[in-house]
Amino acid sequence: MTKISILDLVRVRTGSDARRALDDSRDLAAKAEHWGYNRFWVAEHHNMPGIASAATSLVVAHIAAGTSRIRVGAGGIMLPNHSPLVIAEQFGTLATLFPGRIDLGLGRAPGTDQLTLRALRRNPNTADSFPDDVLELQALLGPLQEGQRVQAVPGTGTQVPLWILGSSLFGAQLAAAFGLPYAFASHFAPAALMPALATYRERFQPSSQLAAPHAMIGVNIIAAETDAQARRLATTQQMSVADLFRGARGLSKPPIDDIDSYWTASEKAQAAGFLARSIVGSPATVRDGLKALLSETRADELMIVSDVFDHDARLRSYELIAEAANGL
Repeated sequence: MTKISILDLVRVRTGSDARRALDDSRDLAAKAEHWGYNRFWVAEHHNMPGIASAATSLVVAHIAAGTSRIRVGAGGIMLPNHSPLVIAEQFGTLATLFPGRIDLGLGRAPGTDQLTLRALRRNPNTADSFPDDVLELQALLGPLQEGQRVQAVPGTGTQVPLWILGSSLFGAQLAAAFGLPYAFASHFAPAALMPALATYRERFQPSSQLAAPHAMIGVNIIAAETDAQARRLATTQQMSVADLFRGARGLSKPPIDDIDSYWTASEKAQAAGFLARSIVGSPATVRDGLKALLSETRADELMIVSDVFDHDARLRSYELIAEAANGL
């Protein structure tokens, strides 16, 4: 059976606040482990009023404390924003508090705009050193070496599993060269999915962490009792995508009856590419979509985003997705 996992954007909804978003995320994780999901990840985004996971390691701790079995982690930490030592200390602490349950996905993008990047006190050119930073972080989480004068405390020896995240061939090549699991962001950048998977699998070099390639792909899935209900719920994400194109960073909006009244023809065309891999519909529609996706990609794991406005409807969507995925 293909493993299913969750990437939660910790959306702040119109009429609500960040505290509610954080608690809803923790509630979803608790239910997800009961439904059989494998991992629950949150991502680093800065200066975005509609996303409450900027302090990613703290959000991971909040969610891990409210669950008991599901793996919890970052999907991901944008490593150019940080010192590898600081991230080793943060995730080493998480691994010490929640042994055997913490993942660390690493991305090269800043997760924000250039102005905010400068506010983070990081040089935009640090992305160029991403491969070296990954190796430094891996060493800091590994066993203490003779003569090593700087160590992560906690962190050294925890060997927190690392993942490389990507939306292009660069991440696929790096994950393959380092022998690390690879997560492709096809939930927002689907165009390069198949070439990236092929590159990763063809070039993979076994490592002490991973003997064979393990590819996880992100996919937007929204499920409801009927196709029509699911399509209406999906307008929340469609509006968010349109807002992204407009440079607007607002809160998550409730669904609407007519999405064409919200976006322009050009925004609709842009969104069609952005959301090309989405699966939206009833349990039967979702199951058929999952079958087709897995047949095409041979993914080892799916990282599912179900961007639904109402918390109860979002819980139901993830529950229906788990039922549809059972046995695939």
